[in-house]
Amino acid sequence: MRDRNGDLDYLLRATPAAACDSVHLWWPRQVALNRRHPRTIDCAIAGGFAADRVAWAFCAGYQAALRALVPQLPADALASLCVSEAGGNHPNAIRTTLRPQPGPEGGYLLDGAKRWTTLGPESALLLVAARVGDAAAGGRVPLRLVRVRQGAPGVSLRAMREISFVPEVAHAEVRFERVAVAADDLLEGDGYARYVKPFRTIEDLHVHAAILAYLLREARRLGWPRQWLERALAALHALRALAREDANAPPMHIALAGALETGAALVRDAEPCWDAVPDDAAALRWKRDRGLLAVAASARAKRTQRAWERIGAIPAAHDNQS
Repeated sequence: MRDRNGDLDYLLRATPAAACDSVHLWWPRQVALNRRHPRTIDCAIAGGFAADRVAWAFCAGYQAALRALVPQLPADALASLCVSEAGGNHPNAIRTTLRPQPGPEGGYLLDGAKRWTTLGPESALLLVAARVGDAAAGGRVPLRLVRVRQGAPGVSLRAMREISFVPEVAHAEVRFERVAVAADDLLEGDGYARYVKPFRTIEDLHVHAAILAYLLREARRLGWPRQWLERALAALHALRALAREDANAPPMHIALAGALETGAALVRDAEPCWDAVPDDAAALRWKRDRGLLAVAASARAKRTQRAWERIGAIPAAHDNQS
């Protein structure tokens, strides 16, 4: 598959890759694809088009989003972001701690536990959000993000139950007990403002682009209407353009909300096409997995509402009523 200067014409002409049944087979393919695309959004789109199911499209988007967030990640290291804990993922719910290690060796010690770590059982590298102090009065807990190898001493994982969609994507509970962390494994900058907060936006952008590219693959295979393909390609170009914008900027959040609604309309309009092939393996998987698109819908709506409020262009109470 060749991406000429970032063009997406291959989505309309290239032969899709063969089926893939496991993360261990999927990831080397994705690494090879990533080498052809300098932009993370294009890695997500290429990975989505190469996927024979939603699970691998999601994984392609997730890994691309992590590399947009942390560009220095090793190219061949499957990675996971570890934020959520028993109390949630708000900074003040984070109980995992990072403390200076006493003694001449220096460095830090990481202690705590995370839940719902995506791809945790398979990941080689964990990006862990940890508190480095207490919250000031009325403020939030200060966080840093640290790199930890899954096999490092003191790291233990337990696979969590499968969820009802994309069961190929495993999740894990991860425990850290006096895990030694070198100073150069602390990522630069505030862990919340620079990494945790923008990741939802970056992940939404990359994952939805990947899933839309997957649907375009299926649209070609199953002979969906030409107008659907045209709209899907236009939506992918819009997502590629948005990937150049500041992930923290209110106009980006507002435009992304519009782009995601365009994608949602494409998904709705494709349902009769899936219904026309009820015994097709991909159609059966799609009906099982489409619930993935509804995950965090409430958080996205709140993000968009806050963006409008920050812009101040229209009163929040009159949103979409004119």
